[in-house]
Amino acid sequence: MNSAFTEWMAAKQARTEAALGRFLPARDSLPQRLHEAMRYATLGGGKRVRPLLVFAAGELSEAPPERLEVVASAVELIHVYSLVHDDLPAMDDDVLRRGRPTCHIEFDEATALLVGDSLQTLAFELLAGQALGERQIEMIALLAHASGSRGMAGGQAIDLASVGKALTQAELELMHALKTGALIRAAVLLGALAGQSLREQEQRQLDRFAKRAGLLFQVVDDILDCTASTATLGKTAGKDEAADKPTYITLLGLAGARDYAENLRHEALIALSGFGERARRLTELADFICHRPF
Repeated sequence: MNSAFTEWMAAKQARTEAALGRFLPARDSLPQRLHEAMRYATLGGGKRVRPLLVFAAGELSEAPPERLEVVASAVELIHVYSLVHDDLPAMDDDVLRRGRPTCHIEFDEATALLVGDSLQTLAFELLAGQALGERQIEMIALLAHASGSRGMAGGQAIDLASVGKALTQAELELMHALKTGALIRAAVLLGALAGQSLREQEQRQLDRFAKRAGLLFQVVDDILDCTASTATLGKTAGKDEAADKPTYITLLGLAGARDYAENLRHEALIALSGFGERARRLTELADFICHRPF
């Protein structure tokens, strides 16, 4: 990564962290334990890839930074809610997230359920309650669709039903287009919607990029789950293999998955080629997602 991109990324991560800190309820406000758990789950960890995509896509449409931090925070709140619920014993049953005990381990299962519920509703409260431009209703609908049964939640349902099964590549890609890709796609499109309207062809190009980037993220995640340590990942390594879940490693092998990741990165970059310098940060983020060391 070049130093300019590293500095840009650090600045946007810090801005997102500060915004989340403002938007989340104060730790000492009632109900105190729930608010403490919400802040515990959300603050002080994570790469903030989805907020970074929001800010990068916002550069294409010249979106005001104050709008983008609202959108970035809403997307990240949905992401964190999904992590809190996915880690529960009824789902993936994990004890480590972002290098710390998962929310239900640090607090309890009932609190973790309420944390997820509260983060989800706070995300939509932000999108509905802040001034985000003339396409605000469209933005709310987009995030809702990406989060529900035809998006992230639906992908998780397919994932749970696929344990111990051998999926085709098309079936695996559908599952991850919903579970992981839907929210990543939403982050990109929401960032662009926060600014000036793009031409129809530009919208199609951006959507193509967003879909390729979402799939790329999952393929690399599968690779890292197989090759990186728990300490490096900040979550339990090898969990998918231990749970007998279908992954791109089981389907394509490690070398095949790495080749597929590079192909997806290439396709994502081609989709951005018409934007020129305006897509510089999105291009750099595609490289970061593909080659991230953790």
